[in-house]
Amino acid sequence: MAHKAMSAGLREMTPLTEQVSRKQQVTDIVRTSIALGELLPGSLHSVRELAERLGVSRTPVREALIDLSSRGMVRFERNHGVRILQTSLHDLDEIFEIRLLLEVPATRKAVARVDESGIRTLRAAYQAMEKAATAGDEQRMWRRDRAFHHTLLTLSGNRRLADYVDSLRDMVLIRGETTAGRLRTLEQIVDDHTPIIDCVVKKDARGAAAAMKAHIETTSLLLIRQDPAAP
Repeated sequence: MAHKAMSAGLREMTPLTEQVSRKQQVTDIVRTSIALGELLPGSLHSVRELAERLGVSRTPVREALIDLSSRGMVRFERNHGVRILQTSLHDLDEIFEIRLLLEVPATRKAVARVDESGIRTLRAAYQAMEKAATAGDEQRMWRRDRAFHHTLLTLSGNRRLADYVDSLRDMVLIRGETTAGRLRTLEQIVDDHTPIIDCVVKKDARGAAAAMKAHIETTSLLLIRQDPAAP
């Protein structure tokens, strides 16, 4: 009975087939399942249950859940399992405020120190986003979106900052919300990044920072506007 109760918030999850980096594979699948609402906010699950559904041992599942716990996506409850958490509207507001404080100056610094190799790498990340959007592949587009931001922030020379900002995006994913298909198309989301890459190519640090600020503010306003809890 208890097992059925814990399974109630869990839909189908694809079993793993590859042997490489099991912990990362589990992390990615559970993160995506939360974002898609397959693992419902507030639902409770056991390590054993998830391991059975994914077709792996408990160790990579436990390691993945510890990682997701540090990102604020799940919470371990003693003698019960792990609970899927939910972010509030206030949490969203704080997350985007932090992103503005960190990403804008980091973007300016990245462009000030970027070389031709860095520009090629960032352009490739942007083109991968474009390709995914054109194909209508929303999940792949969001992964490329994350890669674009992480690549740009890493170019600032502060990998720890890039990793931290990436973890903040998981807090937004918990709500299972996206502006794609609601307030804008995948192509429009990619277009919102165009001024950033254009300024990077021109090595316009001030312009890139301003474009990043506008991009984050636009995303924040749209997400909050469509949230059912918004006033």
